[in-house]
Amino acid sequence: MMKKSISSLIAIALILSLNLIVSFPAMALGNSPLSGLITLKALAKDAIPYENAIANGKPTLLEFYADWCTTCQGMSPIVRNLAEKYDNQVNLVMLNIDDPQWDDLVQKYKVTGIPQYTFIDAKANTVDTLIGKVPQAIMAQVFEQLIN
Repeated sequence: MMKKSISSLIAIALILSLNLIVSFPAMALGNSPLSGLITLKALAKDAIPYENAIANGKPTLLEFYADWCTTCQGMSPIVRNLAEKYDNQVNLVMLNIDDPQWDDLVQKYKVTGIPQYTFIDAKANTVDTLIGKVPQAIMAQVFEQLIN
């Protein structure tokens, strides 16, 4: 009996150790879910208000997101990188779909999934909409289209 429970404990310890080894590199590189949520929250905090973005005559990226959305969290470093690269040329507006104040915009821009990236030109016309996990190269192409 004793040998069986010791073997079970060793097996559990081994499994936990392997999980830690597999998880550690992702966390060390800043790819943990927590770091994605922190980046998402920072983007939302630093984003320009919708009304200001529409009025200032610059192209705009509207990101419809939710804090609980793991794809939104995973995409946040890509959005941050592009927002930094195009900082003076494109507005970034973050709209949390869980906040009822954005219900009208969720309907206006026909949000069907999150994250939804709606690209608006300087005249407030929708140029493109992307939903879900989008490669950075595709996002960058749309940013380039907006500024040219």
